[in-house]
Amino acid sequence: MDTKISHSGIVESISDGCVQVRILQTSACAACKVAGHCHVSESKEKIVDVLNVHDTNRLKVGDSVTVCASRDVANRALLLGFGLPFLILVSVLLIALRILSEEGLAALTALLALIPYYGALYLLRDRIRQKIAFSIE
Repeated sequence: MDTKISHSGIVESISDGCVQVRILQTSACAACKVAGHCHVSESKEKIVDVLNVHDTNRLKVGDSVTVCASRDVANRALLLGFGLPFLILVSVLLIALRILSEEGLAALTALLALIPYYGALYLLRDRIRQKIAFSIE
């Protein structure tokens, strides 16, 4: 099993050890033979910041590069982006349903409980950026 996730991309900009790379992210079914007729497949262009690149002299804007991240980094990103918010949402919803008698109010409470979580993610974004980082091969 491959331990790295990689995407091909084009260097968009280079500044102070940070390289911005434009990648084309495609869904798993985008490579299917009938994807053009299905309307389920999708692809998006994204800009990825690759931090702490020490040898930026060998790169130029427009170069084709491969951006990669380890499976651990991908799993950590999924946990922070989807796993923990889901657990918070469901936990608060179940507790609010027990305490409150109104389902709508319980659902609103569960949604509002995500505000502190995403606020904390925003405040810790620099620390998270160091732990969830891409590299150039």
